[in-house]
Amino acid sequence: MFPLLRQDIAIDLGTANTVIMVDGEVVIDEPSCVAIDRNKNRVIAVGHEALLMHEKAYKNIETIRPLRDGVIADFAMAEVMLRSFLSKIPGSRRLLKPNLRLMVCIPSGITEVEERAVRDSAERAGAREVYLIHEPMAAALGMELDVEAPEGNMIIDIGGGTTEIAVIALGGIVCDRSIRTAGDELNADIVEYIRRQHNLQIGERIAEQIKIEIGAALANIPDPPPAMTVRGKDIMTGIPRTLQISYREVVNALDKSISKILEAVMQALGDTPPALAADLVDRGIHMAGGGSLLRGLDQRISQQTYLPVRIAEDPLRAVAKGTSYALRNLHRFQFLLVKR
Repeated sequence: MFPLLRQDIAIDLGTANTVIMVDGEVVIDEPSCVAIDRNKNRVIAVGHEALLMHEKAYKNIETIRPLRDGVIADFAMAEVMLRSFLSKIPGSRRLLKPNLRLMVCIPSGITEVEERAVRDSAERAGAREVYLIHEPMAAALGMELDVEAPEGNMIIDIGGGTTEIAVIALGGIVCDRSIRTAGDELNADIVEYIRRQHNLQIGERIAEQIKIEIGAALANIPDPPPAMTVRGKDIMTGIPRTLQISYREVVNALDKSISKILEAVMQALGDTPPALAADLVDRGIHMAGGGSLLRGLDQRISQQTYLPVRIAEDPLRAVAKGTSYALRNLHRFQFLLVKR
C-alpha cells in the first residue's frame, strides 16, 4: 500500500492495457476497456470488469475501447477510464490536490491532434501538469539502456495498437517507424483465418487467447505448443462447434502482418546512419511490448536483419517502467519530453 502517495504518476496508456506506476511500483495494470449502459447513459464498469462483458453483454450494454491504433479514439471514454483508474490507486483521495503531475507515453508517429487529445484527457482527469514521452524512448529507459550515450540502440516496441521502431542515440530518436500493425491486427488475422479456412466465427478474446497460447512467427520452433481446442459459431448453420487448431496454422494466419513489421524494421535500418548501424552489429535490437513474446518472432527478426535480438526482462511493463523512471528523474530527462 501507499499511505503517503506522491503526486507524480506515470501512465502507459495502451490500446490493450493501461499500466500506472507510482514511485517505481505498478499500482494499476488493467485492460483499456469501459462498459456503459446505453439506457441509463452511465458507466457500469472499467478495466477487468468491463473486459469480462466484452462481446458477451446484451444490446443495452456496450463495451468500448477508448484507444485504437495507439491513440485516443473516444475522448470522453478515455477521460472516464483515466479517472476511474486514478481513483483505484491506493491513497487516491489525495490525488485531487493541485500538484498532481502525470507523465504519459505516446507513439512516436502521433499527430498533433492526437497528442492534444492525450494532454486534454489527462488534464481533465485531474492533472495540473502533463508530460509526454515517446514510447520507444520510454521502452529504452525501461530496459535500462543508456539513451544519452553516443552509441546507437534499436528499439522495437510491439503493443496492442502500434509497433514502434526507433534508433536512439545521444538522447534523441535518430530515425523511426510507427506502424499500426500490432497485437490487435494479429488478433484480427486469426479471426479472419479461422472464418475463411474453417467456417467458424470466433470473437476477439478467443483470438487473443489463441495468439498467446499457440501463436508463433516461425513454423519451426523448439518445444512447439500442442494443438488448441477452439470454440465458436459455425457460419453456415449458426450452431456452436469446436475444432482443433495447430500453431502452424496460426503461423500462416499471422504471416502477412509479421511481414509488415519486418518491412518497417528494414526501412528503419535503411534510414540509420552508417556509424550508428555499425553499433547495432554488437548491440543488436531490443524488443519490448506484449507482441515481443510471440514465439519465434525474435528469431525471425534476427534472421531477416542478421543482428542479435534481445527481449526485455519484463516486456509488458518496460514502457511503463521507463516512463516512471523519466518522471522520477525529470530534472535529468527534460530533453526527452515531447514539447507542446
